[in-house]
Amino acid sequence: MTSERLKRVEESATIRISNIATRMIKEGIDVINFSLGEPDFSTPQNICDAAVKAMYEGKTHYAPSGGIPELRTAIAEKLKLENKIDVVEASVLVTPGAKQGIFEIMLGVLDDRDQALLFDPAWVTYDACIRFAGAESVWIPTVPEKGFLPDNFVDYINDKTKLIVVNSPGNPTGGVFGKKILQCIADLAIDHDLLVVSDEIYEKILYDREHISIGSFDGMQERTITVNGFSKAYAMTGWRLGYLTAPPEIFKLLLKIQSHSVSSATTFVQYGGLEALQGPQDGVKAMVDRFKVRRDVLIEGLSKIGFECKKPDGAFYAFADVSDYGNGTTVAKRLLKEAHVAVTPGIAFGASGEDFIRISYATSIDRIREALERLEKIF
Repeated sequence: MTSERLKRVEESATIRISNIATRMIKEGIDVINFSLGEPDFSTPQNICDAAVKAMYEGKTHYAPSGGIPELRTAIAEKLKLENKIDVVEASVLVTPGAKQGIFEIMLGVLDDRDQALLFDPAWVTYDACIRFAGAESVWIPTVPEKGFLPDNFVDYINDKTKLIVVNSPGNPTGGVFGKKILQCIADLAIDHDLLVVSDEIYEKILYDREHISIGSFDGMQERTITVNGFSKAYAMTGWRLGYLTAPPEIFKLLLKIQSHSVSSATTFVQYGGLEALQGPQDGVKAMVDRFKVRRDVLIEGLSKIGFECKKPDGAFYAFADVSDYGNGTTVAKRLLKEAHVAVTPGIAFGASGEDFIRISYATSIDRIREALERLEKIF
């Protein structure tokens, strides 16, 4: 009685692990949960106040499907100023989370038997959305020696290839694409007439690196769909607020999908997003500074235990090589059972991650230190 379409899609590994951890916590077990990509900070007060104010002002009715005009304008201005992407309000779509935007993109541009290129390892939901659209994910292997960053991949492009997914800073590795890598991707996209989906949700969580948007490159604006949101930078995961900008013909398709599915993002939530963009930004910097301290403590601790792990340049994930103790799945199960520490097996993000685990350090420094003590006792 279920659709064949859904049979193509696997359950989210990150959410599955988190659900197991949550169940153990309810049973009274002290689990340190490193599995979900969610900042543990509270949403800044000014953002909450703006949303509450909007709610009490009666902004609780349907919003335009594309988003409230004020927010779309603010996003367009942000993209021009910070990302060097020349867009107008009419090409900005406000979505209920960046994930919904990616889902709409895959449904809007992929047909059956099309192919989409993913740099392996890649966030689990890209493949799920591609499969849901009836298309095929083509996994391009990367190696830890090069920071899991893409190298030459022209041989993976054929007449079925439709798009390339770029995620920088990236999940699960925390890798950041520099200008040289992005230019290579742009050149191949132009030469082979491909679309690029650029997921930039972690753009503000960077450590001594510069964020570059591929949509700002010459010849790329007409073939790039840039996706972003408020969840990570402003600790607004539960608000479900994202956005994207796309070339006009594609934008029309995505707006059609949104209007016939979720209708729009929650109205008063959008006023919180407006305040996030236009209000003080010091909270973002403070959060990133604390993430950096956590990163350094975690990487140093993992190294002492014997887990090789490149120091991530962005996001809040460590991708640790645990091959000396088994593959990532074996080690993750052992950690949860013996140490009550929940991590995500690297294989969930692609074959290149088989010997790795992903650790989200979006938790307090005290819990990170305690988790390292638990790991040390086992390993």
